[in-house]
Amino acid sequence: MSSRLTPCRLSTPALICSLGSDLASISSALFSGTRGFTHDDGFTPGRPLPLGRVLTDLPDTASWPAEHRSRNNQLLAAALEQLQPELEAFRLRQPQARIGVILGTSTSGIGETEIALRQRLEDQSWPTDFRYQRHEIGSPARFVAEWLQLPDAPAYTLSTACTSSARALASAYRMLAAGLCDAVIAGGADSLCGLTVNGFASLQALSDEPCQPFTRDRDGINLGEAAALFLVTKEPGGIQLAGYGETSDAYHISAPHPGGEGAIGAMQAALHMAQVPAAEIDYLNLHGTATRQNDAMEALAVDQVFGGALPCSSTKALTGHTLGACGALEAGFCWLSLHAGKLPPQVHDGPIDAEIPLLTYVGAAGAEPARPYHRAMSNSFAFGGNNIALLLERCE
Repeated sequence: MSSRLTPCRLSTPALICSLGSDLASISSALFSGTRGFTHDDGFTPGRPLPLGRVLTDLPDTASWPAEHRSRNNQLLAAALEQLQPELEAFRLRQPQARIGVILGTSTSGIGETEIALRQRLEDQSWPTDFRYQRHEIGSPARFVAEWLQLPDAPAYTLSTACTSSARALASAYRMLAAGLCDAVIAGGADSLCGLTVNGFASLQALSDEPCQPFTRDRDGINLGEAAALFLVTKEPGGIQLAGYGETSDAYHISAPHPGGEGAIGAMQAALHMAQVPAAEIDYLNLHGTATRQNDAMEALAVDQVFGGALPCSSTKALTGHTLGACGALEAGFCWLSLHAGKLPPQVHDGPIDAEIPLLTYVGAAGAEPARPYHRAMSNSFAFGGNNIALLLERCE
């Protein structure tokens, strides 16, 4: 094997999702297996759906420039408030540090554009505060760079559907390795909106009940919203991003490759980068959307790479699928899991599907690993055959 690349340190994550707006609340729900769904038909009149809504108060946008007034940016602002102590401490240690911003999203400010379009259709005029910029994919990174007064920072947003924010973390690693930054604020955000909810409904991919990943009777996803941010640095210690693997099998515009070729390649590439054998991974956060095809493919891929003994679970049963935010959010869950020495349980209400490879699902709330817990992997798969696996490692 080639020599191992230097891992990057991931700060304490800043997370906001339907499980809570602080790490204590989120950890409590995560390790107890408490679902974070509300049922409403706000996006689908007459059809109440389980949605992973953020219900806590978000920062007020009244004083913000009009181009930044979006729910996505509100979620990011809430996460930035959590990240501020980590950022301030780093700036004290390295006052001349070059800090970049790399985020992932799939919705940006499209929810606000939907509202503006409704007014346009009703009275032929746009709202006075409507700005197209909030709709642009680059909006989240611009917002964070301005919020933190980083006018010269490299700042950009990735949009690769459900791998977006995981790819932002991998991109942060590359920026640091190339010497272009001394630290990167990386992660992502996505908010619920009519386009995504009705888009997935049109694909017949939504479940009317809380989702059941990997079960016999699974019938689709629940959607959610979230923001997740890390300060990624070259500093030693803590919990590190030790490896990542990215592939694109381009099998189908929305369906995964049935043999899991891209997923297998992503997991193997992450192991190779970290110079870690599969047997030394202690937990796997599954992409686990609860659709028929995704779960069948992922079970096959995981069995191919790890066999059936690796403890794993899909936390989308708790938060819903947060789309462009899910990669960073679930990396945050792996961070919390490594930090606490506990495993998030697999939550489901029906029998596991016996027609797909049997994995070892974490069965008990607050379960502790059966052996010393050092490494976790998180999978994210997206439309178009876009795949990524992140490998996190706890350093003593």
